[in-house]
Amino acid sequence: MGTYSGENDRETTETAIRTAIKMGYRHFDTAKIYGSELAVGNALRRAIHEGLVEREDIHVTSKLWSSDHHDPVTALQQTLQRLGMEYIDMYLVHWPVALKPWVDYPIPAEEDFEELDMENTWSGMERCLEMGLCRSIGVSNFSSTKIQHLLDFACVTPVVNQVEMHPMWRQRKLRSICREYGIHVSAYSPLGGPGNAWGTTTVVDHPIIQSIAHKHNATPAQVALRWGLCQGSSVIVKSFNMRRMKENMGALHLKLDEWDLIDINKMEERKIMRGEWLSNHTTSPYRNIQELWDDEI
Repeated sequence: MGTYSGENDRETTETAIRTAIKMGYRHFDTAKIYGSELAVGNALRRAIHEGLVEREDIHVTSKLWSSDHHDPVTALQQTLQRLGMEYIDMYLVHWPVALKPWVDYPIPAEEDFEELDMENTWSGMERCLEMGLCRSIGVSNFSSTKIQHLLDFACVTPVVNQVEMHPMWRQRKLRSICREYGIHVSAYSPLGGPGNAWGTTTVVDHPIIQSIAHKHNATPAQVALRWGLCQGSSVIVKSFNMRRMKENMGALHLKLDEWDLIDINKMEERKIMRGEWLSNHTTSPYRNIQELWDDEI
C-alpha cells in the first residue's frame, strides 16, 4: 500500500493504514519525502500493540531521499526514529540523483543538484544492511543501464527496483534485465497515478482495459492490477478510500486469460512520471529525460 500523504493529514493516513491492515494489506511503502513516515509508524505500532498484526507479518519499505546520498546510514536512522521501529524490511535509493543536504522538497531548483557518486551511495546502503537497520536494500527509478552500472561495483545486488509500471508502460526490457540478475520489479502507479497531480486516468479509461473488465465482471482498476501481478511484479496501489481499497484487493481473485494479455500488449505505451524536473543543462547529471532514463522512454 502506498502512503504518500499529499494533502492528507496524519490522522487520515493513520486511519487508512489501520483499515488496510484489517482488510489484509501487509506491505506499506513510505519515504522521507512523502511526509508519511510518522503516520505509518504510529499506525503500525498501534496495530501491533492491539494484536491486529505481528511485526514479522508486515513489510515496511522506505527510501533514501536525494539529499541524503552522502550519508545513507544517518538518513535511515532518522527514518527509523520517525517510524518508531528498530528496522525496516526494505530501504531503496529513491532516485539516481544527488541533491544538496538541505533540499527537503520534491522538485529541486537548478542550484540544488550535486555530483552523483553512486558507488559511494551504494556502499552506504550496504552499511545500512550490515548494521541491521534494514533487512534488504534496493533501488527505485533505475533504468536497465543504471542497474547494470550499479552491478559493476555492488557487493550486494539490489533486491528490488521500484518503477512506474502499468498496462500502458509495460517495462519489458527492464523486467528482462532485472529477471536476469534476480532483481524483483515492484510497480508504483500501477493504475497510472489517478488522483496524483502528475497522474492520469488514461490507463483505467482505456477501451481495452474497460472491455476486459466488462468481460470478467471486474473493474478497470482490478484488471490493471492483475496484469501487473501476472508479470510477476508486486503492485503498490495507493488509496485512502475504503471502497477503492477493497476494490483493489479484489484483483487478487481475478483471472486474466491469454487473450486478455495479448490485447493488453497491443496498447500504446506512454510513460507518465517522466521526471523532467530532474534534468537541466547546467547542474544535473542529466541534460534531458532521455539521459535520465537512458533512452528507455
